[in-house]
Amino acid sequence: MRDLGLLETRSMNTTTADSSGGPIYSDHMSELGSDAIEREKAFMFASRDGAYISQLEDALARIKDGSFGTCRVCSQPIPIARLEAVPTTTLCVPCKEAEQDQKQRTA
Repeated sequence: MRDLGLLETRSMNTTTADSSGGPIYSDHMSELGSDAIEREKAFMFASRDGAYISQLEDALARIKDGSFGTCRVCSQPIPIARLEAVPTTTLCVPCKEAEQDQKQRTA
């Protein structure tokens, strides 16, 4: 959560002048491009981390309601090895593979 806060601060609250050391350097195109790329990377990391935290919160809710470890498609138990590898999963391996196959067919 702390890292997510730092990434959000870096990506959302930093201006070009702040990240380049001041207004003197903000007129250089290469500095502007580098600053924009760094802010975009920070935003992408913050988005990814925020999504993962949401998945973790959902997994905790499933633990509380007793549905953790049950595939949401076929209602079969998800093997422990899969849960250890991907603790936020809601699908067993066969259902995940079927979902990926379906996405590939429609893409």
